Amino acid sequence: MPAMANDDARWMAAAVRLAARARPLSRPNPAVGAILVNNGVVVGRGWTQAGGRPHAEAMALAQAGGAARGATAYVTLEPCAHLSDRGPACADILAAAQPARVVIGVADPDPRTSGAGAARLRDAGIEVTQLDGLTARASLAGYLTRAEKHRPFVTLKLAMSQDGFIAREPGQDQWITGDAARAHVHVMRAMQDAILVGGGTWRSDAPRLDVRLPGIEARSPRRIVLTNGALEGVTTITSPEQIADLADVQYLYVEGGAATAQAFLDGKLVDQLHIYMAPITVGAGVKSPEALQPASLANSRQWRAIDKRQLGSDSFTAYQRES
Repeated sequence: MPAMANDDARWMAAAVRLAARARPLSRPNPAVGAILVNNGVVVGRGWTQAGGRPHAEAMALAQAGGAARGATAYVTLEPCAHLSDRGPACADILAAAQPARVVIGVADPDPRTSGAGAARLRDAGIEVTQLDGLTARASLAGYLTRAEKHRPFVTLKLAMSQDGFIAREPGQDQWITGDAARAHVHVMRAMQDAILVGGGTWRSDAPRLDVRLPGIEARSPRRIVLTNGALEGVTTITSPEQIADLADVQYLYVEGGAATAQAFLDGKLVDQLHIYMAPITVGAGVKSPEALQPASLANSRQWRAIDKRQLGSDSFTAYQRES
């Protein structure tokens, strides 16, 4: 890989890590990261702030000041080009700051900006490089899925035993995984706009569906229940397809139970799997859908493992849909 291309990929990865700080507080705006580099030195960093403003570019430029001139700006999403009563277009403030280059992770699918942001920068004499890399796309999965599929990005989470059970028989301890795995789930919850369970799980388990880690309790996502009846204090939908109507939700976390998981799989609405595996056998209870049984996942061509880690005695694997 040429030196400049290698540097671009490295700095874009840094911008992606900054973007993670914006999720999910940036809603309804996408979580974007920006970093300004001048002669190999970071002179400005930014990420979309709570409520969507200021944008990542504005944050990074304010930090950089005059050092932005002649620098290279790395932005995970094409700088916006449309007018807003909430602030100037990022393409315009970048053009005024006159960096030498702007490297864009992903083109913005919003028709108000798509291509226009990059064009405005080029018209200002700034070199523009568009990477369209998988890392930047992954960091904007919720925003892009909304734009391309008109629904949230869906992660299906299941905790199961080695023999494929996600719940024991009634009257027994229902925890499958240990403390470390459960804490990891709360971290994942804190990055979602909404969390969904089926009506049966809601009525039988009365789950809180919140974030209970010290310091980030306020990150608890909106609660949604898949059911035919009305419920107090939560949003209800009657079919998985109705997630398309959740206009303010970019990231949806589906936690079960088994029938709900199967319904989302049948509807081809699952983009990612989070599987927590405990080193135990249960023998009886509620089994996970057949497609998510350990042996099925091990031989699946539909799901590709993208992350694996040990959480205490349990293991965690994230899978991305391949087809």
